[in-house]
Amino acid sequence: MAGFAVRSGVSWAVCGVLGLSLGLNTAARAESLRCHGEIVSEGDTRLTVLRRCGQPALKDARCAPVFVAGRVQPLPEHLAALVAPCVTIEDWLYERGPGFLPATVRFRGGVVQAIFYGKESQ
Repeated sequence: MAGFAVRSGVSWAVCGVLGLSLGLNTAARAESLRCHGEIVSEGDTRLTVLRRCGQPALKDARCAPVFVAGRVQPLPEHLAALVAPCVTIEDWLYERGPGFLPATVRFRGGVVQAIFYGKESQ
């Protein structure tokens, strides 16, 4: 192995364990919501969430601007509708009862993008 220093096996093992734990921490950030014994998670559709959790207490929808490659700012509104339509972002609030924080399910383009608990959904 010309030009490469051989390191102790222990330091490589420590790096491997550290890398694995960082990967598990990232995976643990994805939230899910339990409704009537079923799980809702990122990637589920609106229909799936409705079937598993029922109607939310509140719904909010907005049109997020679409950014075009090579532009730092979104397209002007009068051009955006012609060139690149907006992406619909919806927030559905579920009140889960006494002792539980409310859950907000955020959809982007009809698919669950994130789930927030309490007042985190900004």
